[in-house]
Amino acid sequence: MNGQGNEPFIVQARGELDIDTAPSLRRALAAALESHREVVLDLSEVTFMDCAGLGALVRAQGQADRCGARLVLRGAGRCVVRLLKLTGLHRHLAVEP
Repeated sequence: MNGQGNEPFIVQARGELDIDTAPSLRRALAAALESHREVVLDLSEVTFMDCAGLGALVRAQGQADRCGARLVLRGAGRCVVRLLKLTGLHRHLAVEP
């Protein structure tokens, strides 16, 4: 989905965010943040996330901060929310229901 005007650009993640899939998520978020003021990462279909997935989120948040953009995590399930809370990242990332 293309974010025109005030509409955010939405990146949909699915399945497992791990060492195998995190690089493609990093690339997708980097490209979206280069050209949009607000990017929403829809995590509603993510079933698992490990430290590589967390690294992709931290890297994207850093890029958003540098670019003056906003990264929002939306629809995270229990396993993702638990990981964000265990690591304290829920305090540094915009997490919405």
